[in-house]
Amino acid sequence: MTASAWGNNDKLINEMGTVISDAEEMLRMTADETGDAAASLRARVKDRMNKTKEELVRLQEAAMAKAHEVGDVADEFVHENPWQAIGVAAGIGLVVGMLISRR
Repeated sequence: MTASAWGNNDKLINEMGTVISDAEEMLRMTADETGDAAASLRARVKDRMNKTKEELVRLQEAAMAKAHEVGDVADEFVHENPWQAIGVAAGIGLVVGMLISRR
């Protein structure tokens, strides 16, 4: 998964959390509305919100598992190829240093 995909997942999780919070607030604001239709609507919205929360938890857990997996692969690579890792880090440091010195 690319860095932009990770950012998109985080953004999606945050936006869904906001949507759920807004829906919960709407449910609280309409709690005094009476009638079978209002009660049925509140029940459906609450059920969908609970399902969405569960799906968000699963998505977050999957993202965390993937992040750990990527970290483990990187750790293994560094341990198996220490000189290559040092070379890559030095190269990145050189490029970043050059970019910073241009300012």
